[in-house]
Amino acid sequence: AQVVESGGDKVQPGGSLKLSCVASDFLLRNYHVQWYRQPLGKQREMIASMSYLGGNIFYADSVKGRFTISRDNDANAAWLEMTELKSEDTATYYCHATPARQGLDYWGKGTLVTVSS
Repeated sequence: AQVVESGGDKVQPGGSLKLSCVASDFLLRNYHVQWYRQPLGKQREMIASMSYLGGNIFYADSVKGRFTISRDNDANAAWLEMTELKSEDTATYYCHATPARQGLDYWGKGTLVTVSS
């Protein structure tokens, strides 16, 4: 069982990207989903989260109003839509699924987002 992120790319400042997190061999509907990011040489930080029911949405101040977390339990996937990207958004982005009840949590291996002109 795993989650796999995709969608990272190099974009210019002001651009947009949509990251995907696809779960396999477990039901994402039973898991809360968080997106983290880790700039090179810095600590990993949580930037967005959503409960297993699709509520309790959280955004870090640094991305509020620019990023949107979403999920489709039928697709067994979640997304992070990013707009108005800034150079400081450059980081590896990780999807993390945590069980609503008991079970293992799952980290993806990350997808790199580079914002540069």
